[in-house]
Amino acid sequence: MKNINLIILVMMLLSINHIFAQRVLTLEESKQLTLLNNSSSKNSKLEIEAAHQVRKSALTNYFPNISAGGLMWSAQKNLMEIETSGGKLPVYDGNPANLATATQFAYLPGGTMGLLKKGKIGYINVVQPIFAGGRIINGNKLASLGEEASEYKDKLVTDIILLKTEEYYWQIVSLEEKSKTVNKYEELLNRLLLQVGDAFKSGMVMKNDVLKVKLKLNEILLNKSKLNNGRKLAAMAFCQHMGIPYDSTLVLKDELKISTVPQVIYIDKNDALTRRTEYSLLEKSVEVERLLTRLKLGEYLPAAAIGVNGMYMKFDDSKDRTLGMIYGTVSVPISGWWGGSHELQERSIKEEIAENNFENNSELLVLQIEKAWQDLSDAYKQYLLSQESKAQVEENLKVNDDSYKNGLSNISDLLEAQALLQQAEDQLTDAKASYMVKKKTYLQVTGR
Repeated sequence: MKNINLIILVMMLLSINHIFAQRVLTLEESKQLTLLNNSSSKNSKLEIEAAHQVRKSALTNYFPNISAGGLMWSAQKNLMEIETSGGKLPVYDGNPANLATATQFAYLPGGTMGLLKKGKIGYINVVQPIFAGGRIINGNKLASLGEEASEYKDKLVTDIILLKTEEYYWQIVSLEEKSKTVNKYEELLNRLLLQVGDAFKSGMVMKNDVLKVKLKLNEILLNKSKLNNGRKLAAMAFCQHMGIPYDSTLVLKDELKISTVPQVIYIDKNDALTRRTEYSLLEKSVEVERLLTRLKLGEYLPAAAIGVNGMYMKFDDSKDRTLGMIYGTVSVPISGWWGGSHELQERSIKEEIAENNFENNSELLVLQIEKAWQDLSDAYKQYLLSQESKAQVEENLKVNDDSYKNGLSNISDLLEAQALLQQAEDQLTDAKASYMVKKKTYLQVTGR
């Protein structure tokens, strides 16, 4: 007796330990884990940071461009040599008028003078753009648009992975519900097998009835194995999607419950369109094409800048020198207009293409919203029909069970009625899961 009590105590402790070791997740907790760990979500945040750095880089074009450099050399020979030929130099009394009629001369020997055998040069240059054809301003606007677009894309990625999270979540929940249905059906068949077995021993039924129940029980065991394997694979995919290690003890807390009708979340499709992230991205794409056209135009406009330059020089054994200067530059791309006019026409065409895409894709978004609403409505109707079907097959099973007990029907009718109930319960579970996913999809495509 003591040994039995000890075994029971150990089993209870193991059971309690298993319960506490389970990881329980709600739908919201699963979403938070996905946003925190999913690789697509991480990369999307990095894209935002990259676009932010591009915008900061474009901002530096407003400031002066500063460059500095230097050169030091020591050559084997002089870089320059100046040769002077010898000759007679006139000697005069200091009066320039007498230079042409000088009668006395001094002899100057010829020679060679070397320069730049060694030297040092250093400089610093500061250039401030005054006008660059609008390229700096439009470049900064383009970088800002890129940053905004990356944020919109992050919102799209978030919507996609959260929808996938719900799909995984409700898929696993539905598989667990089906497992409960199968377990309940298995218990029912086991009880029926005992009853039929006793009836067969008493000679009230044929052995064929026992075999029919056993065959149905084997089918249930096979379906049970398939459900368990499917649940395991779905859980593994779910954990990978959330970016967490696979946990075989994972328990999902939320249940498949439909408490509201679709009309509660309905919104006019035209109003929903402007709430779509995709719609905002389409608008930005048109703005981008316009800015690219302005940037291209800026390449063919005059550019002006002012600069300040400072220089340090020392050659050979001479004294070092420093000098500075202020200068201005203006450049006009004259010959560039030849090919530039065609490039600007190309840009104009691409602007028109972007506007056409905006109109076409906006219409497609409206169609997507309408389809999502129809899918949600159909999913709710399927849910109501599944509820009604379940009620009918429950009544059918009750009638067949009473008839079988009273000897008015055979075992095949009872088994069929039981199978119809399991099928109806599975269909109801699928209808609930489908409705939950379709609801999330509709909320997503209406910008909520």
